[in-house]
This record gives sequence, structure tokens and C-alpha cells, in this order.
Amino acid sequence: MTIYLTFVRIRVIEVITISTKEKILNAAIDLFSKSSFSAVSIRDITREVGIKESSLYYHFKNKDELLECIFEIYREEIKKVCPPLKDIDYILTQTTPEQFLLHGLQKFKSLICDNPKMSKISRILSTEQFSHPKARYIISNDLYEENIKFLEVVFTKFMESEYIQEFPARLLAIEYQYPVFSMITQYQILQFEQQDTSELEKLLEDHVKFFFYKIKK
Repeated sequence: MTIYLTFVRIRVIEVITISTKEKILNAAIDLFSKSSFSAVSIRDITREVGIKESSLYYHFKNKDELLECIFEIYREEIKKVCPPLKDIDYILTQTTPEQFLLHGLQKFKSLICDNPKMSKISRILSTEQFSHPKARYIISNDLYEENIKFLEVVFTKFMESEYIQEFPARLLAIEYQYPVFSMITQYQILQFEQQDTSELEKLLEDHVKFFFYKIKK
């Protein structure tokens, strides 16, 4: 009986530890996104969570490590936007190229804008990109470059299947995706200011339709 109770006590401690760490992360994400990393102190975070400062240091060495963990959450989530390249051929047999792009846009918007946590982390990245090298790398590589590389493959397959006209695949990817990046940023600003986004949502869909109309055979 004593052994069993000890085991249960250990399990309870583990659950509390995980829960506290998550609360710290959520509080930091919320505070960093409203202000900035440099403007928020450890005391601000622990006050928000309702714990002692020493409790935070049990989970994170310092505020920098906390920010690194937040960045890694974003990196892991952003990987989910694009399907594995090995699955592209099969996916394209199940949908039209236009539907494929529309679905990808919706998935991208849902993850970056409609997911509250990811939307907040996006704001943190935007704020920190000129002061934190990791933030710059994530935006330029994980968000921009990886999406462009993925679309290069997709547009190449569209051309091989004679769905669209012949153009340099990277140019097509950039011409298609960069307006999306710009509109997603505008969408996030409207969201932050609690303004209506319906017009911009329609513009995003119209962009896909217009772009494909211009390059299809």
C-alpha cells in the first residue's frame, strides 16, 4: 500500500509540473505578444501565473530559454502547413490544382491566424525579428523559404501535368506566395485590432483564383 501511494504521489507531482510549465509558457506568450520580450520581466510572468520566481527557474534557466521554447513551438507547428512531398503526387490525383492551392491557403491561415497561440507567437516573431537572430531565421527560412521550396515542387508538378503554362517554378512560387504573406500580415493586424476580416478573407481566396486563372493552360 505504501509503495502504491508513493507512486500515486509521484504521478501527481509530474502532472502538476507539466501543468505549471504550460502555464508559464502560455503566460509568457501572452505577455510577450502584447508588449515585447525586453519589456516583460520574470516577475511579470510569475505574477501572471501566480507562482514564485523560484518556481519558474525550476522549468526554465532564464527568460531567453523561455523565448527559445516559444520559438520551437512555432517551428514545430509551421511544419504542419505543407504535406510531405512524398504525398504530393497522390494528393494531386484527388483534387484539382486550384482546390489544392485553396486548401493550402486555408490551412496556412487557420494555423497562423485562427490558432490563438500561434497568432500570438507570430506577433512575437514579428516584434523580435530585428533584435533576435533566431526570430529572423524562423521568418526567413521556416516561414518564407520552406514554403517557397514546397511551392516550387508543386508548380513543377502542375507544369509536368500540363495544368499550367511553362514558367520558372521558383518565380511562380514567389509571385503566388508573397502576396499571401502580405495579406496574412494585414489579416493579423485586423484581428489584433478586433476589426472585420471578411473582406480580406475574400481577397485571399480571389488571389488564388486569379493567380491560377492567369497561369493555367
